[in-house]
Amino acid sequence: MRHKVLNFLMHKGPSVNTRKHTLKPRRTKTPAWAWLLVVAAAALLVYFLIPQGYANSQKLKRELSPAEVMALREGGAFIVDVREQSEWEQGHIEGAALIPLGQLLQRSGELPTDRTIVVVCRSGNRSAQGRDILETAGFKTVSSMRGGMKAWQAQGYSVVTGP
Repeated sequence: MRHKVLNFLMHKGPSVNTRKHTLKPRRTKTPAWAWLLVVAAAALLVYFLIPQGYANSQKLKRELSPAEVMALREGGAFIVDVREQSEWEQGHIEGAALIPLGQLLQRSGELPTDRTIVVVCRSGNRSAQGRDILETAGFKTVSSMRGGMKAWQAQGYSVVTGP
């Protein structure tokens, strides 16, 4: 028997400890610069995904003075007059489109989505309602003129008469 034990010890056989050893993966901390990079990338993604008109809508006041409307008009804003035909013929802003308030929602597809829209009326009440209708319909850069055509003419701005 002694001979068998010596033979076993002299030969290189399996190790006495046959238990399997498993290595656990090391947990590493994410460096702070990596988190900053993730936050910056997310901020850029949000910036580019926000519709362009949304940023402008935050700067445009809900109600504008006639002078502000004149400046926007000269800059390419679209003017929509929500009065009735007879009121329109008595005097309107040159280049404005006539869409009576009762038809505004149904005809909103006629309005540009890539320009600022200013809603006007006789005294400012219907134009505020028109602005709210267009905002509800999804227009982002829309405002109304305070004081309406009365205020426009009181400031000395020109009007066009007739159909």
